[in-house]
Amino acid sequence: MKVKLFKSRFFRSKQIVAGMLIVLVNVFMALFAPLISTYSVDDMDFLNIFAHPGEGGHILGSDDYGRDIYSRLVYGSRISLLVGVVAVGIGLIFGSVVGVISGYFGGFVDSLIMRIMDALLSFPYVLLAIAMMAVLGAGLFNAMLAIGIVMIPSFSRVVRSAVINVKNEEFITAARSMGASHMWIIFQHVVPNIFPVLIIYASLNFAGAVISEATLSFLGLGIQPPTPSWGSMLAEAKNYLQTAPHMAIFPGVAILITCLGFNLLGDGLRDILDPRMRS
Repeated sequence: MKVKLFKSRFFRSKQIVAGMLIVLVNVFMALFAPLISTYSVDDMDFLNIFAHPGEGGHILGSDDYGRDIYSRLVYGSRISLLVGVVAVGIGLIFGSVVGVISGYFGGFVDSLIMRIMDALLSFPYVLLAIAMMAVLGAGLFNAMLAIGIVMIPSFSRVVRSAVINVKNEEFITAARSMGASHMWIIFQHVVPNIFPVLIIYASLNFAGAVISEATLSFLGLGIQPPTPSWGSMLAEAKNYLQTAPHMAIFPGVAILITCLGFNLLGDGLRDILDPRMRS
């Protein structure tokens, strides 16, 4: 697709623009957290424990330790975006390699790889991530690694399907008849033609990575206190839903809006880049 045509369709889509704005707000929060936060994430205001939004100088209130919820939300966006980028990157890179090999060469290699991927996909997404965290141990790095590994099977199947469609095209047959090597065909023809699929699927999986990180942190297997994470903030708030519901509302809304933004962006990109959707 030409760049001018892509830009025209991109900015005409209200769905994409809305999603992009939400994503940009999250990126802005993550990059400039020290500048826009009102308190340090570890500052404890014991005179304003469980302060409601607007009380005691706390925009969104405070938690059970008197820590500012707004500041912790802002810094928590760093964790969510970092986990999303790294985890989706792991799934995208390794899943693409596996999918390209499986789809392009086919035969016994394809059958062997896909049976392994099917075995991994037979486990529920979150359950497999929890099992991996139980083996690897809690922590930010292990959470990113576990979520990324869990994403590999789904990426590989999507990429395999796209590769199979591309390798049956006439220009691939022409390249083979001219003596082109497999590596040349893969990198010059196959990968560029499946690139839109990778962009779409990666953007859609970003929301899944954010939710997975929040789930692991909520269960105590992800980011460890006192580091702020939206999932760990929800875990801390579950015992105070009656007395201080704002402790759970704001991190929950942050997760909801962030996932909504990436889903809107991914769906909009699919509408633009997928010819079947445009038709």
